[in-house]
Amino acid sequence: MAIFHCRFFFTSLFIFCKIVNVYSSGPVYTPPDVERLTDRFNQVSVNKSYDVFFGGSNIHVPNNGTNADLSLDKSSGSGLVSKNKYYYGFFNAALKLPAGFTSGVVVAYYLSNADAFPHNHDEIDIELLGHEKRKEWVLQTNIYGNGSVSTGREEKFYLWFDPTQAFHNYSILWNNHHIVFLVDNIPVREVVHSNAIASVYPSKAMSVYATIWDGSEWATRGGKYPVNYNFAPFVVSMRGIEMEGCVINQKEITATSCLRGSPSSLDPVDGEQFAKLSSQEVAGLDWARRKHMFYSYCQDKSRYKVLPRECNSS
Repeated sequence: MAIFHCRFFFTSLFIFCKIVNVYSSGPVYTPPDVERLTDRFNQVSVNKSYDVFFGGSNIHVPNNGTNADLSLDKSSGSGLVSKNKYYYGFFNAALKLPAGFTSGVVVAYYLSNADAFPHNHDEIDIELLGHEKRKEWVLQTNIYGNGSVSTGREEKFYLWFDPTQAFHNYSILWNNHHIVFLVDNIPVREVVHSNAIASVYPSKAMSVYATIWDGSEWATRGGKYPVNYNFAPFVVSMRGIEMEGCVINQKEITATSCLRGSPSSLDPVDGEQFAKLSSQEVAGLDWARRKHMFYSYCQDKSRYKVLPRECNSS
């Protein structure tokens, strides 16, 4: 968001104006053009694709079920869970985040199977971490595979826009080739399914979740700034939902059951166009990581005496 500051000098009829960006203290970058992956998939309504996960009284579904407002107040957070479980797929939600003083607030859009596999679950996370005054929201991505929850694989980014002023797309592409995290169709992170990461690569069917909750103990500067409920309720609005993947009903499925074997395959994201990033997407990924990433677990030598194996992989 930009504010125009002007000084008027009537004697000389001269107007001096400058534009001050009040959201980011750093330089403003224009994202590169990329293919719009969100245009390849159909949107679905909230009421046909999600059930209440928790905090039902803090969930409102207006506009005939196409949108949802999830809120956090002193009594509870709230969340939705997909009606289906998916093995591989493309998942998107357009979110508009709470404005104002949001320290300790966590908005999460993620895949997980912790309900079915409490001791060895998989998870693919997009977490948006609230901020103290005059600081930006932070985008955190993470993956867990086969219960590897003791070893976080976090990467953190500053956004190149104010996420409280309009809806922006947050997407996850997950298939046998790679996991890609995207913001407004710009890839910000790619996790390639290689031998180095195979043991912790998410490999079981998962549900899709959208939640808002109190992360006071860790979310803002390691828990330094807890949620201040004087500013509640905190409301995140969601629309533009896309969930296309191999729909699974049983608890577990092997990888071979969902790979593309014929044109009639149930897996919509295993085609050649989803196997690797395009040249435009590679350029977008490089831009996002050079300009906006400020933390990667692969660079955290104080945390890891021996870096995870995939950090040393090409």
